[in-house]
Amino acid sequence: MTNYDGLVVSALVQAQSETTTMRKAGPCPLRGMRTSPIVQGSGARLAAAVSLVLASAKINDHVADRDGVFGRRGVSGVAQRVAGRWAKQGALTGSSIDFDTAVLLDAVAAQPAVEASLGLGGSLLTATEPTETATAAAFAHTAVLSGRPQNVPALSEAGRLFGRIAHLVDAVEDLEDDRASGAWNPLLATGTSLEETRRLCDDAVLGVRLALREAEFVDDKLIHALLAHELDHAIQRAFGDVHGHPTSEKTEKEERRDKRYSERKLPRSWGAACGVAMFMFCTCQYCCADPYHDPWTGEPKPGWCHRCDCDCCDCSCCDCDGCCCDGCGCDC
Repeated sequence: MTNYDGLVVSALVQAQSETTTMRKAGPCPLRGMRTSPIVQGSGARLAAAVSLVLASAKINDHVADRDGVFGRRGVSGVAQRVAGRWAKQGALTGSSIDFDTAVLLDAVAAQPAVEASLGLGGSLLTATEPTETATAAAFAHTAVLSGRPQNVPALSEAGRLFGRIAHLVDAVEDLEDDRASGAWNPLLATGTSLEETRRLCDDAVLGVRLALREAEFVDDKLIHALLAHELDHAIQRAFGDVHGHPTSEKTEKEERRDKRYSERKLPRSWGAACGVAMFMFCTCQYCCADPYHDPWTGEPKPGWCHRCDCDCCDCSCCDCDGCCCDGCGCDC
């Protein structure tokens, strides 16, 4: 159920709110068994509702397509019951904050008909429309929860384009597997080239940035990192960019600044760190991860296979001239 959509939705509410209620969460495997301060309140409930409903829809989609283990009768039956429970819980959570999750379910339900209507020469953006509708609704409701209705149009547009990017990146990442298995893929169905798909993604990233400039935030540093920079990273990874070629006029200094936005050292106790270190060693994270997080300090470090001897960077402070945002928030 953990997904990037839920993270962005929660962060959007926090970025627009004057005050934020936090609590300390216990150790979690998804954080490398570290504790962490986390947000609670309406933003977290909206994120939970979105995550539950989308996870439910994804499981039902796997069952319908008989993907892998979901093709087995016993597994599919259990999966459908779990999906039904998640959908119900998501709807109840959404109703507590006046968010109708039906818009998400309707968008997911419309996807099969959209896919069936597409053929060679069809518009790739027709395939992304249901996803765009769902994410636009979720993003727009963050403005309602934050008491900033003036942000609804801008965040709806940012959400629509975010959904487009998410759908296209997912399709590119699955392209070779879908080609080999004969599964439906929007690029294969419409005959769209990777070059054209990349152009659509880059245009959407620029559109997200422009939409965010029209919205009012209390503190937009995290949102800027997630939606102005991390989307670029996701596109670069999906299309196989080597060493992250800058897109949308992003500079190397912006790349380094983006990393500083996201990094936080969270020290552990000696015993807990040793346990995490052993787990990371056994799962090859020291070798293959890029980056892995130091078990003791939480500091990100490149895996052994990703280290090189070249002198690629300097220690100069970043230059905000020409920055893509109104204020880069540098702390150097």
